[in-house]
Amino acid sequence: MTNDQRPDADPQSFPQAPVAGTGHGGSASSRRIGANGDTPRRFRKRWWIAGCLVSAAGIWLIVAFLSFTAEVSRMRPPQDPRADAIVVLTGGQERIEKAVALLGERRAQRLLISGVYPGTTARQISARTATDKELFACCVDLDRKALNTIGNANETTLWAREHGFSSLMLVTSAYHMPRATMELSAAMPELQLVAYPVVAEELQLEDWYLRPQTIRLLLREFVKYTLARARVSTIGLPDGD
Repeated sequence: MTNDQRPDADPQSFPQAPVAGTGHGGSASSRRIGANGDTPRRFRKRWWIAGCLVSAAGIWLIVAFLSFTAEVSRMRPPQDPRADAIVVLTGGQERIEKAVALLGERRAQRLLISGVYPGTTARQISARTATDKELFACCVDLDRKALNTIGNANETTLWAREHGFSSLMLVTSAYHMPRATMELSAAMPELQLVAYPVVAEELQLEDWYLRPQTIRLLLREFVKYTLARARVSTIGLPDGD
């Protein structure tokens, strides 16, 4: 008696040799082909999402910059500005001259010139602005500690609270006004601010897009304003900076 397979035996009951390219789950090579086919699709999807995000950020920045320049170019001094005191942020002769003139018109009780170079004396500023010496001696204070707009806000806050002022006229360049207003409002939310923008004649903000120098100035200030806005909205105004 032999162990030969019976003619009526079920072929499926005996082990079968695997056929190449078939079997449960497919061969390793077929699985590799499927995986390699999925990988480029995943990368393409990721790059597409990243491209959309970059494009959206770029469009937002362009729109925000145009909005910033429109706001700056529309700025005009108020018709009848009045406040308890005036603060002028150094950075241009026109700013200081206008602030001193406003004080001379009795638009406020006192003036702070913030960010004065340490070597500059009160007599020099008085002479350059043709200010009455008695007015300068009685009603003008100099801040030599502030080195930037954050420092201006800190020093102005201390000065305003020391004198008990509830309203403040802010004098600075028009392009600098959005950032300066934001920093001062963050430092003194209880204080009423009256913006007095100063526009230098050479800037000609009405047609800024035709002037490369003005475009560069506005771009630099827009970047500073955007970064300051992000900082103020997250961590607020640093102390003692």
